[in-house]
Amino acid sequence: MSTTAATAPAVTGIGVAAPNGLGLKAWWAAVLRGESGIRPLTRFDASPYPVRLAGEVPGFVDEDHVPSRLLQQTDRVTRLSLAAAKEALDDAGADPADLPDYAAGVVTANSAGGFEFGQRELEALWSRGGRHVSAYQSFAWFYAVNSGQISIRHGLRGASGVIVTEQAGGLDATAHARRQIRKGAHLVVTGGIDSSLCPWGWAAHLAGGGLSTEPDPARAYLPFDPAASGYVVGEGGAHLVLEDAARARERGARAYGVVAGHGAAFDGPAGEAEAGGGCRLGAAAEAALADAGIGPADVDVVFADAAGERTADRLEAEALAALFGPRAVPVTAPKSMTGRLAAGGSALDLAAALMALHEQVVPPTTGTSAPADDCPVDLVTGTPRTGLRLRTALVLARGRGGFNSAVVVRAPAA
Repeated sequence: MSTTAATAPAVTGIGVAAPNGLGLKAWWAAVLRGESGIRPLTRFDASPYPVRLAGEVPGFVDEDHVPSRLLQQTDRVTRLSLAAAKEALDDAGADPADLPDYAAGVVTANSAGGFEFGQRELEALWSRGGRHVSAYQSFAWFYAVNSGQISIRHGLRGASGVIVTEQAGGLDATAHARRQIRKGAHLVVTGGIDSSLCPWGWAAHLAGGGLSTEPDPARAYLPFDPAASGYVVGEGGAHLVLEDAARARERGARAYGVVAGHGAAFDGPAGEAEAGGGCRLGAAAEAALADAGIGPADVDVVFADAAGERTADRLEAEALAALFGPRAVPVTAPKSMTGRLAAGGSALDLAAALMALHEQVVPPTTGTSAPADDCPVDLVTGTPRTGLRLRTALVLARGRGGFNSAVVVRAPAA
């Protein structure tokens, strides 16, 4: 079922917690400056580990964003989520209390839950005994905790949920939120935030493989570059306020854009995917375009998944070339400034795509000076690209385990 820009749900609010900026304005200004948030870890002593770089959200003081009663029962990931959700609702000028009962919900994505909280309680269990484990461990670690705490804090009692598809999660959550709007919801808070920068989480990241061991922050994560050697882990992401477009217009809300289409696909067996035959990212992109009722020629910019690994980058570039033609559409990867944020990564890319449409500028990819010869993409590098007419953006994401997701966002109808 296709969705036109006139009837597609509108994004009226954006909230951001990113390694290169806390808050929408600070983050977007840093993105346009090409300012990276990848730096040596400070959250714990990473000196014994082979990887010591990450994207940490700067300047986040928990007490400034979370009521004191919640501090003892929440992990950092939930505190970041609460801050981003509040900013998104404030940005939208929306008060859920003004809506009918059960008219507003929340659908978020998360990949690791409250990892740091869980580590602390496990330490208490093994060093001091079960009586010293917090009762809040029963939910503070859980993937759905962000949705639950946002719902409680803002009275979002409508249909809600959580998506667990790793990097693809931010896009998949937005698609589920769009479905709730189509079913009659007035407003849904959606997007994704992840944070697992603690020793226990770091052990999991290292075991998963794919991390760059390059010690230079400027060279560690180089999407589509001939010297790409892996990715950098980050924390944070974005939350969006998605509203019924007609209702948003009635209350005079500003719309950054509309969610016009979504597509998802699942890779074949690992060996097939690595060889190209089982990589289904292109299929997800085609499905998103079909859902939006548009063709490849209508896409003005692509926000790439940008794995930062040679084979994965080549497969993505080949999928884009097959869909649009070699170097036929501008491609960018602002996540080069943050690292890969798991479920928060694609949500932040979605925010970047909406801001690009809103301000008519394509943000740059940093680090990479030019794509490799086997990556035939028109990669925007160095500085933002202006002078384009941006009406439609395609956002791509691949999650660990074979998840592929694509979302089409369009500028709001005049």
